[in-house]
Amino acid sequence: MKFQANRDVFSEAVSFAVKLLPQRTTLPILSGILIKADEDGLTLSSFDYEVSAQTQIAADVEEPGTVLVSGRLLSDIANKLPNAPVRFASEDSRITVSSGSAKFTLLSMPVEEYPSLPQIGEESGILPADKFAAAVAQVAVAASRDDVTPVITGVQLEVSENTLSLVATDRYRVAVRNIDWDSGDAGVTTASALVPAKTLQEVGKTFGNAGTISVSITNTDDRELIAFRSDKKTVTSLLIKGNFPPVKRLFPETVDNYAVMNTAELIESTRRVSLVLEREAALRFTFTIDGVTLEAIGSEQAQASESIDALLTGSDTVVSLKPQFLLDGLSAVHSEYVRISFTKTDNPNKPGPVLITSQSSKDQPGTDDYKYLLQPNLLLR
Repeated sequence: MKFQANRDVFSEAVSFAVKLLPQRTTLPILSGILIKADEDGLTLSSFDYEVSAQTQIAADVEEPGTVLVSGRLLSDIANKLPNAPVRFASEDSRITVSSGSAKFTLLSMPVEEYPSLPQIGEESGILPADKFAAAVAQVAVAASRDDVTPVITGVQLEVSENTLSLVATDRYRVAVRNIDWDSGDAGVTTASALVPAKTLQEVGKTFGNAGTISVSITNTDDRELIAFRSDKKTVTSLLIKGNFPPVKRLFPETVDNYAVMNTAELIESTRRVSLVLEREAALRFTFTIDGVTLEAIGSEQAQASESIDALLTGSDTVVSLKPQFLLDGLSAVHSEYVRISFTKTDNPNKPGPVLITSQSSKDQPGTDDYKYLLQPNLLLR
């Protein structure tokens, strides 16, 4: 094999192909990146049986062929090459990568031992890339990071008519966002896929500026797979097996008791007051007609409190919330103002979850269809 390619294009393609590979793998062969050169250019692929990535780029191919080389090492080298065309050549088990006066010699890996990439089914629908990336960023933060319960480490994608719903939970909070779904010629108006949150976050970052993303969901007895394609890039992921909990039913239809405040002010105040808190401790929020007061009891050595403006509708309310969980929800609200609604329980002394949604203005709800439900730490009374 022998080819020459643009340095920046080649480096970006290698970085994309290895981005989803785990840092450590039990099979060294799976740490490789497969490079195929032919008259159409280069195809770079990676696969570890759970996720795969593939991209195509232009190149001046002198001798076609296929090689397998350590992915992260090649990525590190490509990122550091001087700003000159990359020359790539292989002979027997040795690979030469050069650019300008820089030259690297690497050992190739056995191509015949590399697994075949998964076959992708027909297109299920099309998504607006920017809205999908924003929705993933808003929702994935609520997914569990505890592998003990794999089913809640994913983001549930649910197709219904012309809408895609993204849902995530870690038992303490639930995040939901709806965006447009175009089923196109496929006519898929009902489908679901439970995708690992980490993989989905990388997909969102990678394809966020792509225009549109083609999605293929294969959910049969022997294959449960989702594929995302755009701009000659493809990412596939195995789906998480199991039933996602029916958490969407936890959201109330209407809430009469709520407060509206400036999002940035509430974020800054929460960060300040929580400085004196011990780990896992909660902040107390007291909402009255005069505004909201944040209090951190902290320890004997430090306490803190601060008050900011809030427009309260309904009765005075006191809730205790873990500051980081609250900040995750507030940071996902892409509006100047935020509404915090107070749900009820059968016990009047036990506050229900708080519902966080966006506000276009002090008296106008937001339009992005984002909802974040957070369980409060119950106050001892």
